[in-house]
Amino acid sequence: MAAATLALLLVTLAALHGAAPVLAVAGDPPFSCGPSSAEASEGLAFCDVTLAPAQRAADLVSRLTAAEKIAQLGDQAPGVPRLGVPGYKWWNEALHGLATSGKGLHFDAAVRAATSFPQVLLTAAAFDDDLWLRIGQAIGREARALFNVGQAEGLTIWSPNVNIFRDPRWGRGQETPGEDPAVASRYAVAFVRGIQGNSSSSLLQTSACCKHATAYDLEDWNGVARYSFVARVTEQDLEDTFNPPFRSCVVEAKASCVMCAYTAINGVPACANSDLLTGTVRGDWGLDGYVASDCDAVAIMRDAQRYAPTPEDAVAVSLKADCGSYVQQHAAAAIQQGKLTEQDIDKALTNLYAVRMRLGHFDGDPRKNMYGVLGAADICTPEHRNLALEAAQDGIVLLKNDGGILPLDRSTVTSAAVIGPNANDGMALIANYFGPPCESTTPLKGLQSYVNDVRFLAGCNSAACDVAATDQAVALAGSEDYVFLFMGLSQKQESEGKDRTSLLLPGMQQSLITAVADASKRPVILVLLSGGPVDITFAQSNPKIGAILWAGYPGQAGGLAIAKVLFGDHNPSGRLPVTWYPEEFTKVPMTDMRMRADPTSGYPGRSYRFYQGNTVYKFGYGLSYSTFSRRLVHGTSVPALSSTLLTGLRETMTPQDGDRSYHVDAIGTEGCEQLKFPAMVEVQNHGPMDGKHSVLMFLRWPNTKQGRPASQLIGFRSQHLKAGETAKLRFDISPCKHFSRVRADGRKVIDIGSHFLMVDNHEMEIRFEP
Repeated sequence: MAAATLALLLVTLAALHGAAPVLAVAGDPPFSCGPSSAEASEGLAFCDVTLAPAQRAADLVSRLTAAEKIAQLGDQAPGVPRLGVPGYKWWNEALHGLATSGKGLHFDAAVRAATSFPQVLLTAAAFDDDLWLRIGQAIGREARALFNVGQAEGLTIWSPNVNIFRDPRWGRGQETPGEDPAVASRYAVAFVRGIQGNSSSSLLQTSACCKHATAYDLEDWNGVARYSFVARVTEQDLEDTFNPPFRSCVVEAKASCVMCAYTAINGVPACANSDLLTGTVRGDWGLDGYVASDCDAVAIMRDAQRYAPTPEDAVAVSLKADCGSYVQQHAAAAIQQGKLTEQDIDKALTNLYAVRMRLGHFDGDPRKNMYGVLGAADICTPEHRNLALEAAQDGIVLLKNDGGILPLDRSTVTSAAVIGPNANDGMALIANYFGPPCESTTPLKGLQSYVNDVRFLAGCNSAACDVAATDQAVALAGSEDYVFLFMGLSQKQESEGKDRTSLLLPGMQQSLITAVADASKRPVILVLLSGGPVDITFAQSNPKIGAILWAGYPGQAGGLAIAKVLFGDHNPSGRLPVTWYPEEFTKVPMTDMRMRADPTSGYPGRSYRFYQGNTVYKFGYGLSYSTFSRRLVHGTSVPALSSTLLTGLRETMTPQDGDRSYHVDAIGTEGCEQLKFPAMVEVQNHGPMDGKHSVLMFLRWPNTKQGRPASQLIGFRSQHLKAGETAKLRFDISPCKHFSRVRADGRKVIDIGSHFLMVDNHEMEIRFEP
């Protein structure tokens, strides 16, 4: 192990065990075009801040030699001393906090830690885009602060991951906002806007990169690896499931980068797919930035996918910022062989340098711009630590609460047994793509702040639980007043490069839980730490298991958040952002990318929108300590959607069943604006506790023919209500966006006839008439 790696590991472990971050002497951030930078850059056009970023970038690129240009095409770009251009590292990660997984962020000087927020899937369970925005803002501020003290060699952040979590076995599903394209899209917009900074300024706080376009959700399943997998995806599924989050990233959030996936889509590697990257991402969506390949994705085109016969061909078909050195190594030969031109490289480099211009790297000392005041004191702030706690609390989902066993009264809990491999493991809090956290509160530590007499037993050798101390756990459970079990998964079961083959709890966990529950004086409380869902049907039906919580991978404050929920200092409000399937779902091949069910072959479909099968828990499920009611009310009147606007439009007819519809493209941007209307939902907290509540609004079609979803989430609002309080929440409805469906050919249409807005069992009919 290298000394630097060992040092970082020690810093991380120290933070996980509660050590305070150590401050050292700050360094200087790299920059160009200022009096303190190399004199060579002074007076050149690329230093002129009055010019547009693309114009400045083009000037800089024009001054580079061919060799210097090629050297800039990897994730580690060397400096150009003769022009005063500093080196740059493009690969930096901040999925749920600044991470050390990339090449450019370091925690070895003035800053030794950063705020670790919950893994994305748990944060998504809050259904609160204001929370997501604030998390993005906090991570962006910490990234810029790290840069200002000289511990970041880049401000391009390769996050968020907005792929659709369509298969519960996917090892990286934990990194995503879940299975619903509307949720993933809104998460993408909030996070990107937050991390990139003040939208009123042309200066980016950081550059966000939305990954991995597109239809990527397989790591290594039954011998099929992501590097060689060819995803067969219909136009319908691409348009209404896989692509919407990336479209929102670019069109609404103005992300400055999109990363292409390892996946080959219908035979063409995503990173060589000009229809996707040039036609759609840059052309239709208008990406103002660059496209990055996932690490070594260009090399994989030749070595694993056999799409390109030579390294030079692979570089030629996919020229872009590559995570790795493959393009740098083979671009010169590609030019010599006539497969690539210097103009192709100029175009790619201009996109790259334009982003660096927007980051202020060529505006002189960055400590003098609007983000220049940020420094070491702006990392691990009390505000950010509280936000990490808030995010964990708001995401925790209460799955079972028989007899109202929760919340507990701390004055009546005299002793507690804490059992489970995830009870006192700091790594179980921070998931993957992590850096050293500011602090770490494990579930055991959290409970110890509420209960004086706590006895702990891991019960298993690890989350894999291939060795279990069942007899000791049973003895401990029988001797204590309350029993808390902290079970679930770890990165050894689900992670990048590793998919699950079973949805059951690993190893001997189920038998251990059952034995402990049987021995306990009263029903036990089971807390699951995991990314993907697990089949816990046995626990649902066991009366000796009184309560179940899903706490995801809850970040640095996870243990305190769990304790606050258990003891009623926080009323749980999380809702599942994914369907929890039974073990029988594992019969479905992960390689089958179809979203829609096929009853003729027994294929059940995927996600709540199309799945036709049994569930353990449904999408959006989550209990509270309070009783909430929700109903649609007629506030502002619904417009007559049979207005003259639609009269002049030509109807289309689906040949198979004669359905009539309007093309959304034909309605046009102005027409779609005119069709918008508000819908009001009245929500009441009937008590007994104050609490936050998320209202989900769905659309239902009269039937599911032609691939229509069973239902589709079209909006959500989160509101804090005191016990007894009532509020009216406004949902802005855009029929072109919310009532449209995607046909088999990928075209969006709005059916003529009835559509139903749904909140719980309350419906409102909206009709389109010719």
